[in-house]
Amino acid sequence: MTEMTNTAAGNPFTYAPAPESRAIVDIAPSYGLFIDGEFTESSGQEMVKTVSPATEEVLAEYTQGTGEDVDRAVRAARKAFSTWSALPGAERAKYLFRIARIIQERSRELAVLETLDNGKPIRETRDADLPLVAAHFFYYAGWADKLGHAGFGPNPRPLGVAGQVIPWNFPLLMLAWKIAPALAAGNTVVLKPAETTPLSALFFADICRQAGLPKGVVNIVTGDGRTGEALVTHPGIDKVAFTGSTAVGKAIARQVAGTGKRLTLELGGKGANIVFDDAPIDQAVEGIVTGIFFNQGQVCCAGSRLLVQESIQDELLDALKRRLATLRLGDPLDKNTDIGAINSAEQLARITALARTGEAEGAERWSAPCELPSSGFWFPPTLFTGVTQAHTVARDEIFGPVLSVLSFRTPDEAVAKANNSQYGLSAGIWTEKGSRILAVANKLRAGVVWANTFNKFDPTSPFGGYKESGFGREGGRHGLEAYLDV
Repeated sequence: MTEMTNTAAGNPFTYAPAPESRAIVDIAPSYGLFIDGEFTESSGQEMVKTVSPATEEVLAEYTQGTGEDVDRAVRAARKAFSTWSALPGAERAKYLFRIARIIQERSRELAVLETLDNGKPIRETRDADLPLVAAHFFYYAGWADKLGHAGFGPNPRPLGVAGQVIPWNFPLLMLAWKIAPALAAGNTVVLKPAETTPLSALFFADICRQAGLPKGVVNIVTGDGRTGEALVTHPGIDKVAFTGSTAVGKAIARQVAGTGKRLTLELGGKGANIVFDDAPIDQAVEGIVTGIFFNQGQVCCAGSRLLVQESIQDELLDALKRRLATLRLGDPLDKNTDIGAINSAEQLARITALARTGEAEGAERWSAPCELPSSGFWFPPTLFTGVTQAHTVARDEIFGPVLSVLSFRTPDEAVAKANNSQYGLSAGIWTEKGSRILAVANKLRAGVVWANTFNKFDPTSPFGGYKESGFGREGGRHGLEAYLDV
């Protein structure tokens, strides 16, 4: 597979291939649904293929879940709820600890699987995704017997059956964000993974069996939006948790309105990454790269709008372009790869269309020099300059490796531009002045604000947004509230 190397930056040294073996993963040709502790066939006949975004190779086929399948899963979860919720918290914690340890033991296998099915580099799945997945289960295992001390009353009770729908950008991590607090609080779960990345959730079902989790506590029903709609509208669901696009989130909010179901939504974003004139340039460049090119920019909290103080704009952009020219794009299973494949042909088409819109509206496009592989779904690291707040690339969530650059002169102008968005999920501040960090962060309407870093996550820290980025929090003590009757 073709790779972009740092020879583009004038460096004569190249990286030898360092591929991770895919032999550690045994992917079955076909998968059914995981209901009541067992893999089972669907009531329907429709099967869907999941492909590797890097090669377009068919990895496996899986079941398109029907409304009848969802009903079976919800009934299994309801049956299991009475026993699971009655367990002492310390007993539930034991299962969560077992799951966390098994995830650690199988982390290499799961990292390769996630890279194959999602397209992100193995360096990210191995060093970021999987450690965080295990950490979330460990963290919420610790809360399971301390719910009365979480600040939600002396005797909070679980809600019942949680219907959870997760996206394709962090399949296993989003699963952990949803399932770990739900189980710790005593709820049971029916989860629907994204249609382009179902495999890690199906492997997680096997981990649940390996951990001895009681039947029906976790159920996994695969499929597309039809399956998701059947799940969130099912009358047996007590709580809906959704991570995905704002448009779908709005539709779900309308569907559950008036039903009494609890709802949390973690939706889109257009995060502002603000660089002041006293920021260390090299450190800021690394943070900008992490903010928008991590996971090919397919991150809801990506720093997709760079706001740079006017006096250092040219210097910063020169340094940023030099850095982007050293990024290596290619085989996601190569440990040297920085930029992997876009998740699907549909997502690549959206990114491409929005980039063309940016050019048509007069913004200046610059893409890192690289040759894209002939098969798979690829888009080069790209930035737009000459961008105003009226440009589509500054307003719409692109969800790809595309950065829009705007300038500002004063802190007040930076805050005004950062908040001039329908979204409010994330922001970053780069400056050497601690007082400026506190002053600016306090004015930003964003659920998470990073200071002199970006895209750093921890299970103890709550995550969520404002405005059209959704409501509710996941992670930390706050993440328990959505799964408790308080």
